[in-house]
Amino acid sequence: MKTIAVINQKGGVGKTTTTINLATALAAAEKKVLVVDLDPQGNASTGLGMPKVRGVESSYGVLLGLVQPQDVIQETYVKGLWVISSTIDLAAAEVELFQQGDRESKLKNTLSGLDFDYVFIDCPPGFGLININSLNASNKIIIPLQCEFYALEGLTQLFNTIQGVRSTINKDLMVGGILLTMFDRRNNLSRTIEDDVRSHFGNLVFDTVIPRNVRISEAASYGRPVILHDIRSSGAISYIELAREFLRRESNGE
Repeated sequence: MKTIAVINQKGGVGKTTTTINLATALAAAEKKVLVVDLDPQGNASTGLGMPKVRGVESSYGVLLGLVQPQDVIQETYVKGLWVISSTIDLAAAEVELFQQGDRESKLKNTLSGLDFDYVFIDCPPGFGLININSLNASNKIIIPLQCEFYALEGLTQLFNTIQGVRSTINKDLMVGGILLTMFDRRNNLSRTIEDDVRSHFGNLVFDTVIPRNVRISEAASYGRPVILHDIRSSGAISYIELAREFLRRESNGE
C-alpha cells in the first residue's frame, strides 16, 4: 500500500480537486483506492458525494486513534474508491493532538494494516499537527501549485518542512511530484511560472498540467469528480493523463 499526501500550505491551489480526480482515475484503472479527508472543511467528502454530519465517526476519530479506520470507511459511487469523510469536529484535533504522547504518529499507527493499492490524504492548508501526521504516514507527497506568483513563495517553506520530517520522523518520505494547476495558456504569467518551476525543480514537476477549466468548478458543485461530470472536458482529460503519468512514475520507481 502506498500512502500519498496531497499537500500545500497555501489554500485554493487545487489540493482537493487533485485528490478526488486522481483517486477516481486510478480507481477507473482498477486500482483499489482510499481517500482520507483530513481538512475540517470536508471538501473532498463533498466532492465524492458524502454527507457531512457533525458528531458521527469520521477522520477526526481515526486521526486521534479513537476508532479503527475499517469502522468508518465508506464506499463511494465510484467502483474501487472508498473514503474516510471529514466533519467540522476535525477543527479541534490540533489542540487535542498537542496534549497527547506520540502525537506525530497517530495517523500512521491507525492507517497501518489497511488493504488498498493507494491511500490519498487530502491535507488542510497550513503546517499544523494534522499535516505533520499526514507527512509521517505517507510514502510520497504530491504538491499542487497554482500558476501564480504568490504560490511560488511558499515552496521553500514547504520543502524545509519536508526535510525536517525526513530528518526526524519519516526518513523515507519522497516528493512524488509538483503539479501545476489552474494553468491558463493565454496568460504570460502562467507560462513564466511554469518555466521557472521546471527550471528549478526539473523532473519533480509532472509533465501533465491542469488547466483552468469551468467544468472542474461545476463538478464540485454537483458533488462529483470532473471525470464523471464531463469526461470530454479539458479538466477531465488532464486528470486522466495525470493518472497515467502517476502510474508510469510508480512503475519506474520515481
